[in-house]
Formats: sequence, structure tokens, C-alpha cells
Amino acid sequence: MQINKAMADLMNAQVGNELGASNQYVQIASYFDGEALSKLAKFFYDQAEEEREHAMKFVHYLMEVGAGLSIDAIPATKTDIDSAERAFEMSLAWEQEVTGQINAMMDLAIQEKDYASQAFLQWFVTEQVEEVSTMESMLQVVRKAGEKNLLMVEAYLTHRE
Repeated sequence: MQINKAMADLMNAQVGNELGASNQYVQIASYFDGEALSKLAKFFYDQAEEEREHAMKFVHYLMEVGAGLSIDAIPATKTDIDSAERAFEMSLAWEQEVTGQINAMMDLAIQEKDYASQAFLQWFVTEQVEEVSTMESMLQVVRKAGEKNLLMVEAYLTHRE
């Protein structure tokens, strides 16, 4: 194995975290689908796919370094989504949590002088800046529009494409 066990354990846990996030984003997308807000639904379906891709990046890296794969149980999604604001608050909190998880892995890679993992994780460090920024911006837009004006948010998303 080309990485230490502690790093392998963190990365294996991250596979589950990313898959859990993907499931949560599907849950949020389904909320918006149920509200006939197709652009918001698409935004979250796309986020779900992106999280799955992140999980697969970790899977492939673990395989490349000979660490093996062990995915823990993935918790059930939260279903208490009752507003766009709540959906984006949950998403922002999640992305901030993921940032902490990525930073913890980077800290370990630096401490262990694991240069390969540092190089691999740098992509995620940059990605999390974008993810947090996107969720902060969308939360701001949703708050400005208000729940009664979510069609304006739909129009906003159309112009972002």
C-alpha cells in the first residue's frame, strides 16, 4: 500500500460521505420536482451526480495506491425539506463539513509527507472553494427572492446556464 492506513481509512470514509451527499442532493432535487421547480430540481440532480463523481475519484485513487475499498453504511437522507431556503442551508452546511473533511485529509498528507495524496487532494481543496461559494450565493439569491418568488430563482438558474 502506497499510503498509510490512517489516510486510507479517511479516504474510505470520504467515499461514503460523498455517496451520502449524492443521495441527499437527490432527496432535495425530488422536493423541487414535487414543487414543479424544474431548474432547482436540475441544479440538485446535477449536484448529486457531481458528488457521485467525487466518490469515484476517491475509489479510483484508493485502487491506484493499493489501499482497497471499504464503504461504511450510508445514513438515510434527511427528508425535512420544506423550503428552498432550508434546502440551501442544508447544502451549505454539508459543503462546509466536506471542506473540513478534505482539509483533515490534507493535514494528514502534509504531516506524513504523503506527496501523492497531497497532489490528489489539491483538486478537492479547490473544488470545495467553488462548492461553498456556489451554495452561499444560491442561499443569498433564494433569501432575496423569498419562497413566494422562486420562479425568479428558476429564471436566475436559466441565465446561469
